[in-house]
Amino acid sequence: MEAPVTQPVVAVIDDDSVYQFTTSRTLKATKLTEQILQFLNGDEALKFLFSHQEDKLLPDIIFLDINMPITDGWMFLEEFSRLKDSLKKKITIYMVSSSIDPRDLTRAKNNPEVSGYVEKPITISKFSELIGGFGQQSN
Repeated sequence: MEAPVTQPVVAVIDDDSVYQFTTSRTLKATKLTEQILQFLNGDEALKFLFSHQEDKLLPDIIFLDINMPITDGWMFLEEFSRLKDSLKKKITIYMVSSSIDPRDLTRAKNNPEVSGYVEKPITISKFSELIGGFGQQSN
């Protein structure tokens, strides 16, 4: 008997509350996850990760905005690289931005913590592509 496929916990780190709302609705429309964590900046997300290191609530996938107040996406990645070894699970991070600055794309591609760079807005089909294989991966 096969083990049941678990849905991933997905975190959206973005300072735009309208984007947060639409992204959550789009994610739920994929039917690939019901567990969506939302953070308005990288600092909120880092505090959550630090206080839930052993927890099932840790996200499996993070969609991380680049430009945010307090702690932006780049600052989040710096802190995450120091914290990741103490986390109970491996977390996949996708940088998300409306920026078309080629320097952002290059910087994201060169960062070992980033699995991909996605332009806003993210469509249902793109979310399905990025999240769809999660259940088949070994943790």
